Order: sequence, then C-alpha cells, then structure tokens
Amino acid sequence: MKFGKAVVKYRIPILIFAVLLLIPSVIGMESTRINYDMLTYLPKDIDTVIGQDILMEDFGKGAFSFIIMEDMKPKEVAALKASMEEVEHVDTVLWYDSLMDISVPMELLPDKYYKAFNAGNATLLAVFFDTTTSEDDTMEAISHIRSIAGKQCLVAGMSAMVTDLRDLCEKEEPLYVGLAVLLACIAMMLFMNNWIIPFVFLISIGMAILLNMGTNYFLGEISYLTKALSAVLQLAVTMDYSIFLWHSYEEQKNYCQDNKAAMAEAIDKTVSSVVGSSITTVAGFIALCFMSYTLGMDLGVVMAKGVVIGVIGCVTTLPAMILALDKLLNKTHHKSLIPQAQKLAEFVTGRFWIFIVLFLVILAPAYIGYSKTNKEVYYDLGDSLPEDMEYVIANTKLQESFGVGATHMVLVNTSVPAQEVRQMLAEMEEVDGVKYALGMESVVGSLVPEEMIPQSVSSVLKSDKWELLLVNSEYKTASDEVNAQIAELNVILKRYDPAGMLIGEAPCTKDLIEITDNDFKVVNAVSIIAIFIIIALVEKSITLPFILVAVIEFSIFINLGLAHYTGTSLPFIAPICISTIQLGATVDYAILMTTRYKSERYEGQDKKTAVGNALKVSVPSIIVSAMGLFSATFGVALYSDVDIISSLCSLMARGAVVSMFSVILILPAMFMLFDKIICATSIGFVKRERKRKVYVECQ
Repeated sequence: MKFGKAVVKYRIPILIFAVLLLIPSVIGMESTRINYDMLTYLPKDIDTVIGQDILMEDFGKGAFSFIIMEDMKPKEVAALKASMEEVEHVDTVLWYDSLMDISVPMELLPDKYYKAFNAGNATLLAVFFDTTTSEDDTMEAISHIRSIAGKQCLVAGMSAMVTDLRDLCEKEEPLYVGLAVLLACIAMMLFMNNWIIPFVFLISIGMAILLNMGTNYFLGEISYLTKALSAVLQLAVTMDYSIFLWHSYEEQKNYCQDNKAAMAEAIDKTVSSVVGSSITTVAGFIALCFMSYTLGMDLGVVMAKGVVIGVIGCVTTLPAMILALDKLLNKTHHKSLIPQAQKLAEFVTGRFWIFIVLFLVILAPAYIGYSKTNKEVYYDLGDSLPEDMEYVIANTKLQESFGVGATHMVLVNTSVPAQEVRQMLAEMEEVDGVKYALGMESVVGSLVPEEMIPQSVSSVLKSDKWELLLVNSEYKTASDEVNAQIAELNVILKRYDPAGMLIGEAPCTKDLIEITDNDFKVVNAVSIIAIFIIIALVEKSITLPFILVAVIEFSIFINLGLAHYTGTSLPFIAPICISTIQLGATVDYAILMTTRYKSERYEGQDKKTAVGNALKVSVPSIIVSAMGLFSATFGVALYSDVDIISSLCSLMARGAVVSMFSVILILPAMFMLFDKIICATSIGFVKRERKRKVYVECQ
C-alpha cells in the first residue's frame, strides 16, 4: 500500500511533473532523425555494406541515381546537366558531353553505348552524390534536381525512393495517430461503462507516447517504420493497463471508505497484475533485438521502452487524473454494450469437444498457409509505394525504355591488370540478363585515349586503390533471376579479384533476403522460449506454458496463413514482426483467463465451474482489450498508402480479433480437456490441506 498511498498523496506534483516533461519530450521528438533507408540496417561486416563505405571513403561518392530526360534537344540536356552540377552535394553528372562535345553527333558512338543511354525520345544521365543514399542532404538534392528539370525529368534509384517515402510519410503520419485515437476512443466508449474515461485514458497514454518518442533522441535516429508504428502500438498495447486500473478502482470503491483509499488499493493491485502482464509484451519486443538485421532492434527497443513508460504512466499519471476528474466521471456512467457471457460459458464448457475438433481441423491448413506466407513475401522496397509516385514512374520508365531493372557496382582492386579487367567485363556481359558492363577499360580504346578522359569522369571510375565498374541488369531488384545473376557475377569477380566486391541495391537486397530468412527463425524461437519461461514462472506450471503458447501460435498461424489463401503479398518484415508482436501482446488475454481459472480451482470449484467462471469473468476484459488493439490499427491499415505500414497494421488488427476468439473458445476447451494434467503439474491449483485429494479434485 505504500506506493499507492504515495501516488495518491502526491498526485498534484505528479501531474505537474508529467506536464513539464512534455516540453523536453516534444523537443527530443522533433530533434530525432528519421531513417527511411531499410538497407542501412544490414550488418556492417558484409561485403555489400563494406563496399558502400569504400565507395564513400575512396571515391567521395555515396548515392547514385539515373536521371531520364524526355523530349529534349542535346543543348537543352547539356544546359540542365550544368544546372544539376551546381546543386549542393551533387558530385558528378555523367552524360555524352562528359566525353565528347555535343557538336559531335551521338550516333557516332558504338551502337552498344548509344542504345545504353538513348531510347526513342529519352536520354539517360548518371548522377553521383557526395553523400550517402539516405542522408537528408541527398534527399534535398533529389528534390532540388526535380524542381530544376520539372516534369521532363524522372529520377530513379534508392535515393529517389527514400525521398518519396519521406514525403509520403511526413504527410500521412500525423493522421495515423489521429485515426488510432479516434477509433480507439469510439471502441472504449462503446465497450466500457463510462463516456468520459476513454478520453482520460487517451490523454494519459498520449503523454506516455510523447515521453517515449522524446527519449528516442538518445538513440540517435529511428526508422520511419518505428516512428509510424510505435505510437499506434503503444496506444493499443498499453490501453489494457489503463482498463485494469479503472476496473480495479471501481471495484475497490465498494470496499474502501473513500475514493483516495480505493485508488491507493487499486494502484497496488494494478502494479502487481500489470507488471506480470507487461513482461510478456516487453519480451515479445525484446525478441526483435536478436535480429542481425538491426531494424528489429530499432523497433524492439523503442516499443519495449514504450511499454515500460506506459506502465509507469498507468500507475502514476492516470490515477492522478482520475482522482482530479472523479466527480465528472461519477456522472457519466453508462451500461456497457458487452453482453453477459453466462450462456457462452455454459456452451463452451458443455460442448468443449467441438472446439477441440475445430482446433485440430483448422491447425493443419493454417500452418501450411503460414509456412507459405513466409516464402511469398516481397523484398523490393519500392513495391511498398503507390504506383503514381515519381520514383515508381521513373523506375518503370527505366525498365521499359532502357531495359534496366537494377544497377550493380563492382569494386576491383587497381592492381588487377587492365587486360584482365576487360576480360572480366566481357565475361560479365555474357551472364544472363546483363545488359552491359562498363568501366574505364570500356571507354579507353573504344572512344578516346586514357590521358584525354576528363578528370570528372576518371575520378568517378578510378581511385588509388579501387576501380569502379557499372553493370546494368535487365532483371528487377529482389527477383529470383537477379539473385541468381548476382551469384554468377560474384563467381566471375572473385576469380579475377578475391577481394573484389559487388555492391548496389540488388546485391544488398539479396543479402537482406538471406539474413532475414534466418532472423525469422531466431526471433520466433527467442520470443516463444522467453514467453514460455515467463508463463511458467508467473503461473508456476509446467503444462500451462505449452497450452497458452499453443493457442496464441495457432492464432498467428491463422492470421499469417490467411495472407497466403487470399493471395496477399506481404513485405518481408511483416511475418517477423507479427509473430512476435501478436504473441507478446495477446498472450495477456490467455494469462488473464488462466489466472482466474487457477483461482477458481484453488477455491475448490470443479473443473467445469472453474473454467466457466473464468471465461464469464474474463470475456469483457478480453473483448475490450482486443477491440482496443483492433481499432487503433485498423484505421491506419485502411488509410496508409505505404504498404509496409498498411500491411503490418492490417495484420495486427486481424491478429487481435483472431487471438480474441481463440482465447475465448479454444483455451477454455483446452482447460477442460487437460484439467487433470494441469492440476497435477502446477502449483496453486489445490490448497495444501486438500493436496491428498488432488486426484479426486481434478476429476
């Protein structure tokens, strides 16, 4: 009672302190950099990432883009090229006039090179920036280039993608929270017993969200995905804790002499129940930190921190606000729309075998769909953007007009003889899907003597240690064809230069596919083991962890399996995140019912009565909790044009509903079926003085 009494006593200072904390929180949130490049989270020790660093250190170049100019005369292109070269952080713009005077007809170029950079009414320029792909300066340079050239300029490449992604997210993100708040508020008003309390919850949780977002400043930067989802997820997940406190407070008012004493008691009861409940949620998010693809750590740390801050706010700020508004809250009670669950409890316990059969019938197809969904995800990050975005239009034009689906960069040590480099380029051009391979050796001898190559061109293609080659592929990034092509190119490269590196968007994406495939298995295992151990310790049981995890995993199989059966293509990150988030966030429903079932059995109820009472009492809380998660994510899923965000929110919304039904229907049936085993392998189901009768009691 000491903590609860202290919160009640110092409720006004707590509120003042919480409001004052919002000032640095807002400043911290605004000062936190947002990263829009998903490839920067790859491990730093792989060749593709090391090669990108070398490109920056040795060549002074990071980002690379193709620019398509349409319906322009050579003089106009040359003038625009000159203007682009003046844009801050544009290092080099390569075009025909980088080698030849535009008075010399381009048709004099060898046919291979002419067709590589000209198609119908369009011509192609290559732009190198002195900043990395997703730096703010690079994105500003892309925007500046577009403003200079207007509609006749199409910019392709990763930097253009992250620029469009940033612009779209900055437009949409404020509405994500707005939609989540609006729909969660409507759900709470309908399913709870008070018209005003949902607003109190949302203000308290909103303060916790701001504090969480503000403390992200100390992380340096967070991904756009983390920024977009963390507020919505924190709202959805921590709403449960506020509901626990409110229900406990309403209950304690019947036993305590005044509201302050009732709140002190409610706080202490909420701390003990919420801490146990939140541990499983935190464990689910912490499991993401075991990914070698560090986006998992980015999301996991922010969300775990958000849950902890949410718990603290629930037992400090929220009680202070409820006491301050107590008179108003007493006047705004209404009847909840959640029906009585007595008949449902009687049906489930009386016909529990129906739900066991249902579980067994659905399990196999659900798991098959789940397994196939994991293999049907997409990795091309551009696929998450709407088709009318400038980047998507540019990439489509690049592929259709120039036959370029991806551009690889090859770093070769300058110690490799020029003749061998030319031979290597010739071999690379024979690989299926390679449109052409270009390097210094491609230019020297075929167009001009080496000493006549402008410094602006030679500095792009050669440094003291490395030579840069460009390989254009007809295949699309993340396709099976381009991945096979990359593997073949790497074999050729390593034969001529064992230290050589193949870099670029497609090689990085190939690494991403291999790394996240392993990450999925690791994270899934870590989350299941961690939550299994937590349940075993909380419930003091050997068998209950198997049952509870099985029920929630069954729900996850259904949720992700539906994506396969409905033909929905998911972003690669979705199965990894959903498997851990749904397990961590919704296993609380199962723990809530299990705790009540345990209490009923301990008090001497037979199994049918105990399970029935546990179901009847738990259903309202489970429905409110699930509807909170559903409503907070469903609106964002419908609204967002960024498919990664939309898909994750859609899966979370559906997962909340599926888990709700599984816990209400399947879990009680499991208790009925395995009651005897549960009692025999768990502590706290039978009173000490009745231990000798354990086998009788568990019949």
